[in-house]
Amino acid sequence: MSRQGLLERLRDGVVVGDGGLIFAMERRGYMNAGVWTPEVVVEHPEAVKQLHREFLRAGSDVVQTLTFNGSQDKLNKIFGNNTFSCQQLSDAGYHIAREVAKEGDALVAGSISQCPSYIEGKGKAAVQAQTREQLKPFIKNKVDFLIAEFFFHVEEIEWAIEEALKTGIVVAATLAIGVKGDMNGIPAGECAVRMAKAGAHVVGVNCMFDPDETVKTIKAMKTALDDAGLSPFLMTQPNGFFCPGAGKYGYLSCPEFPYAMEPPRGDQV
Repeated sequence: MSRQGLLERLRDGVVVGDGGLIFAMERRGYMNAGVWTPEVVVEHPEAVKQLHREFLRAGSDVVQTLTFNGSQDKLNKIFGNNTFSCQQLSDAGYHIAREVAKEGDALVAGSISQCPSYIEGKGKAAVQAQTREQLKPFIKNKVDFLIAEFFFHVEEIEWAIEEALKTGIVVAATLAIGVKGDMNGIPAGECAVRMAKAGAHVVGVNCMFDPDETVKTIKAMKTALDDAGLSPFLMTQPNGFFCPGAGKYGYLSCPEFPYAMEPPRGDQV
């Protein structure tokens, strides 16, 4: 019997992912807050492996590569002189994730994210070139599916989806937005419709906001998708922090960020 992929599993029910890798590594002393780049996969692979294993033991069906924020333009800005390469980190992240995934029946998701070139206005060709660099190791190593995550602008994630679909790999796409929408004010529902029309197999929202705001956002997305006659699978990646009243930048705008963010107490829920 062949092993089930993401879409087959989703047709059977809920698929549980892992997450919070960057924050967890920072709290364990392996990464720098504010930088949030994934060189830890090269510098401390055993620590990353242990974290993946903890998520697997907790019940995760997915082991996501710790490659968030690893575009080449981001790495160049932080380190200069190409101290680390995007492909080096993505390749290392993949192999760590695959090793742990084999300890259970978990899928490996290759993580790609937004890049500075978009904010700098360099245009679609430049942004998609950065996306291709992030994708190359995942194509070579044959990840089970891709997650385009933590994008602030629906236009950029549309470009990323377009490029990711060329790989022939299943694509999940999540925006770092709340119910009010992306950084250009495009409502969450419209963003979901645009991601689905761009071809993403799974659409949703990731970890900028706490569970309450995340539920409101995914509801708005579902309503808009239904109205448009579209039916991609849905996903959410809420954070575990209590941040009510946060602006469009979610927990990034909280005064406690990044060192004092804590899970909600019982009296705060």
